[in-house]
Amino acid sequence: MSKVNIQPLADRVLVEPAAAEEKTASGLYIPDTAKEKPQKGTVVAVGNGKKDEPLTVKVGDTVLYGKYAGTELSVEGQDYLIMREADIFAIL
Repeated sequence: MSKVNIQPLADRVLVEPAAAEEKTASGLYIPDTAKEKPQKGTVVAVGNGKKDEPLTVKVGDTVLYGKYAGTELSVEGQDYLIMREADIFAIL
């Protein structure tokens, strides 16, 4: 898990997306242009929550989120998504 120097605010969560699948279940390699955006990742930082709404997820949780959830950002060559906790569907 990466150590990143970003502190999300309020109900926002910083997620490191899982790597996209490199090959299909049958062993065929998937070209970069056809890879699905990952919808799973690891929480690397969380905000302090909102008044009367504490955050449910914590650093280290593996989560599922919507295909178009969050805002992409890159820090020191590593890609992350920052999103509201409401954009997260489940903790795995």
